[in-house]
Amino acid sequence: MNPQFQEIGQAFVEHYYNLFQSDKTQLCTLYQDDSLLTFEGAQQQGQAAIAEKFRARKTSSICSASYSHTLPLCDVTHQSWTTLSFQNIQINCTAVDCQPRMDGSIFVFVIGQIQTDEDPLKGFSQSFVLAPTPEGSFYIQNDCFRLAIYNY
Repeated sequence: MNPQFQEIGQAFVEHYYNLFQSDKTQLCTLYQDDSLLTFEGAQQQGQAAIAEKFRARKTSSICSASYSHTLPLCDVTHQSWTTLSFQNIQINCTAVDCQPRMDGSIFVFVIGQIQTDEDPLKGFSQSFVLAPTPEGSFYIQNDCFRLAIYNY
């Protein structure tokens, strides 16, 4: 177990969300080929697939203003999130929990609030497994992200 798990986890969270807010396309540098990202239920395996996920994409026509009034807010929000088509993002982490793992990796769990473009503020949760590298640093081996949006 890594005795510095709390400090490493906290420093990682600060770095990750600063990068997410400033240039989300650079987040792929924190992953490797064995990394697995699950973002709003969609999975990407490997650094190249994850890099593609973080590239900004144009929103599909189903989310354009002329069609959005026919869709529930949850559906429009989900579309922009699954394609990561937003340009501006503000993130506030309200809690970070870190746990050491027997193999030297670190489990990190984050809850917070997030706002993209002109969308309303939303809650989110995200968990990471940070795996050690032979060089002594860490990379994201596993990453799961979910918005706290419920469609009742």
